[in-house]
Amino acid sequence: MCGIWALFGSDECLAVQFSNAMRIAHRGPDAFRFENVDGFTCCCFGFHRLAIVDQLCGMQPLRVRKLPYLWLCYNGEIYNHQRLKNQFEFNHETKVDGEILLHLYDRFGIEKMASLLDGVFSFILLDVANRKVFLGRDTYGVRPMFKLITDNGFLAVCSEAKGLTTLNHTMETDPPITPFPPGHFEVFNLKMNGKVESIQLDRFHSCTSEPKHIVFDTVGTLASGYDLETVKGNIRILFENAVRKRLMSHRRIGCLLSGGLDSSLVAATLMKLAKEEDIKYKIQTFSIGAEDSPDVLAARKVAAHIGSEHHEVNFTPEEGIKAVDKVIYHLETYDITTIRASVAMYLMSEYIRAKTDSVVIFSGEGSDELTQGYIYFHKAPSPKAAAEDSVRLLKELYLFDVLRADRTTAAYGLELRVPFLDHRFTAYYLSLPPEMRVPKDGVEKHLLRDAFKGLNLIPDDILWRRKEAFSDGLTSTKKSWYSSLQDHLESEVNDTQLENATKTFPYNPPSTKEAFYYRQVFEKHFPRRAEWLSHYWMPQWIKATDPSARTLSIYKPDKATNADKLQEDDQPQSGAF
Repeated sequence: MCGIWALFGSDECLAVQFSNAMRIAHRGPDAFRFENVDGFTCCCFGFHRLAIVDQLCGMQPLRVRKLPYLWLCYNGEIYNHQRLKNQFEFNHETKVDGEILLHLYDRFGIEKMASLLDGVFSFILLDVANRKVFLGRDTYGVRPMFKLITDNGFLAVCSEAKGLTTLNHTMETDPPITPFPPGHFEVFNLKMNGKVESIQLDRFHSCTSEPKHIVFDTVGTLASGYDLETVKGNIRILFENAVRKRLMSHRRIGCLLSGGLDSSLVAATLMKLAKEEDIKYKIQTFSIGAEDSPDVLAARKVAAHIGSEHHEVNFTPEEGIKAVDKVIYHLETYDITTIRASVAMYLMSEYIRAKTDSVVIFSGEGSDELTQGYIYFHKAPSPKAAAEDSVRLLKELYLFDVLRADRTTAAYGLELRVPFLDHRFTAYYLSLPPEMRVPKDGVEKHLLRDAFKGLNLIPDDILWRRKEAFSDGLTSTKKSWYSSLQDHLESEVNDTQLENATKTFPYNPPSTKEAFYYRQVFEKHFPRRAEWLSHYWMPQWIKATDPSARTLSIYKPDKATNADKLQEDDQPQSGAF
């Protein structure tokens, strides 16, 4: 996880440029560079580095002697960089995975370069010889990037919107700051005075199809056809490969572990491959919750099963409420479920940074969207409708779950890796007949669970553990995080304020006291930026004003019985507290 920042065509003083670039310093705590481009007016880069590979030669803007006319600032990991280097016989000068972008662009141009990449990334590439600026972002927007462009040719780019909010207000009142669209690249002409003009914006990859040009590092051969056993075997091969390629790191690897299906599969596969790859240290796993919470008990059981060095972070509603303000600042959103779910992840990231040496953090994001894991999918009117909504959710990940996962970990200089959003895994899963992917026998994600049945990778009761509302899994069975929040907000927002919400906040007006409170905090940090959120995350096919699963009539929390069973089977964990 790094922070990138660039400015083209602005006459802002150096102090203003520097202060804006420093707003994302949390993303890269290891080093910082601010550099002007020689011979170009008002053209500069800022880079905050989190050193994951090639700690000696990994500073940016990245330049190599063979291609001195190219400047690159990027945030991400290119998992097939070694394979591409060997395939095209490139002579690299560093061990940095991002160097492959320079060689690919030089040989093939921007469009093919982008389509060849297997990884997560956002990049700013400057070609001074041809006076072009290129921006690009990965398929699901796992790595963030925002841009600000004005009619008179001023372009600014940053990993987070907060790095652009105070730039050049003399040119325009609150110039629009927009997220760069995932799966796209954009081309700008760079004029002699440093100003830019956009000349091309194209999609290079869609979440619904496998990239045509990517050279994948595959393990095993995929069988053809839709026979159930064939499909399950392919799912296992692709998922294991998705985790394997993400082991690329010179820093210690850890994994978030809620005790749910997704994080448990990631953690267990990670442990298995770490042994095969002879990683010398023990993988650390991290869970958060109240002492008697279902998630903590389940995670503890998984950690014992896979043999990880397990850490538990105690969560209290009081601590969570206190963190909300900082969480909203880092998220740059007022979406209800995103904020509510981010608090625990933010506090867990704080613990990881302060108490451990894990820096690269695996997580289970993307699975619910891909494999129809949300409880409301039980109400889908047809398999086709469910499949279409799955694609919709994946396309919007960068606004919600991926945003949450990136910002909460980046707030403490950690690098997030999400195997469920691997190109090849998602393309294959989405290609399966819709009837295979829907909930079955009252269980969501049935196909994914069935694919790992009988392997003893994770305990059976975890493999088939029911989907639980986040707030019910996180906190005590006596009182959920959701309920504690509602009680607190009764004293923060009165009935009159809520009644006048449409007047106070005419764009995306809040309909609950919780939503009203989040909007107030957001406006404090980012006044007049409500358009950053296009819509609230809400379940489909059910009339709802709150996104929590526990407000849905179809939700049945698996409380005491599940928690009691996990407690009975629980064994003390080394490293747990």
